[in-house]
Amino acid sequence: MDDTPRLKCWQQIWRLTAAAAAGVFAWASAGVLLKGTEGETGSWFLTGDPLVALGCLTALVWRRRFPLTVAMTVAIASTASVMATGAALVALCSISTRRRPLEIGVVALAYVTGSQFTGGLYPTQTSPDSLWWGLAASALTAGTAAAVGLAIGARRVEVRSLRDRAEIAEREQTARAAQARALERNRIAREMHDVLAHRISLVAMQAGVLDHRDDLRAEESRVLVRGIAEGSRQALEELRDVLGVLRADPGRPESPQPSLERIPALVADARTSGLDVTLTTTVTGTPSDVVGRTCYRVVQEGLTNAAKHAPGARIRITLEGAAGDALSVSVHNSSAGAHTTRPPASGFGLLGLTERVDLAGGHLSHHPTPDNGYILAAQLPWPYPTHEKSA
Repeated sequence: MDDTPRLKCWQQIWRLTAAAAAGVFAWASAGVLLKGTEGETGSWFLTGDPLVALGCLTALVWRRRFPLTVAMTVAIASTASVMATGAALVALCSISTRRRPLEIGVVALAYVTGSQFTGGLYPTQTSPDSLWWGLAASALTAGTAAAVGLAIGARRVEVRSLRDRAEIAEREQTARAAQARALERNRIAREMHDVLAHRISLVAMQAGVLDHRDDLRAEESRVLVRGIAEGSRQALEELRDVLGVLRADPGRPESPQPSLERIPALVADARTSGLDVTLTTTVTGTPSDVVGRTCYRVVQEGLTNAAKHAPGARIRITLEGAAGDALSVSVHNSSAGAHTTRPPASGFGLLGLTERVDLAGGHLSHHPTPDNGYILAAQLPWPYPTHEKSA
């Protein structure tokens, strides 16, 4: 498929005008040498020669659709017309832009050969060396036209290459931008899940208790209502914190991130909301921020899932580990102790948590237990700090 750019109307006109001007110049020069010639030769020169040239100029309009056919036709037709010389040179220049040596050689040979027959069409008194001069002049003009065409073709290839590279770069930039948007959406969704799922699950659990328990005393009902109000308020505050970070300027400090030290507060908050939670920890030392934050998210996800899927269950959280070994965290809940309407599950909590643990270099596992409960466990690397290694 030829992807040569199509010419605009004015571009076509000036090329045809240049071919006509070159042809008229050659025709006028020949007319000076033929001045005074009469008979059939003079009649053909004045009528037939311009008509053949006009036909060649008309054929040039289709030179891009049928390049070799038009070029050969014009080159052969120029044998009977001096004025068609300009059209033949433009056709040779045009086919040279395709940069195909065989086509260029065939058309150039046809042009040079035809120019010798044109000289015989209008006999004039010439010296013995004129044949060689005419051959050299034809070869020179053909070589010049071919060289110009090759230069134009090389320039088109270069422009096409630059355009293709620019389009590829634009597509790659678009793909990178789409990937960045997808990653940002995933990050926002993960943050929103981490912040809201835990709070909303506790609120839903407390609301379910109110709906299904008819034997609650007034004080117990008020405690649950206050828990729902407090949980909703905290959920809104945490949502504002997340949105504030997303809208904040790059130089603005971020809000405090979860860490290992905040797990007891998380457990206390869950107990306040009515969960039966036991925390056992034998951790010595403080892990890195990434490991501590990931451990916090594991505990938070375990509490959230227990509140959603096993209301009334006993929850046991175990933290073990030390620097140079690993940080182990497990959240085990027994079977559900009450039956309430379960809130809808997003299905992305464990997927996002698995990604977090993998990024931290750890391993996450979760499966049912023989007592109809469920366990969520993670192993996180905890290497020695750099300054302790050097010591």
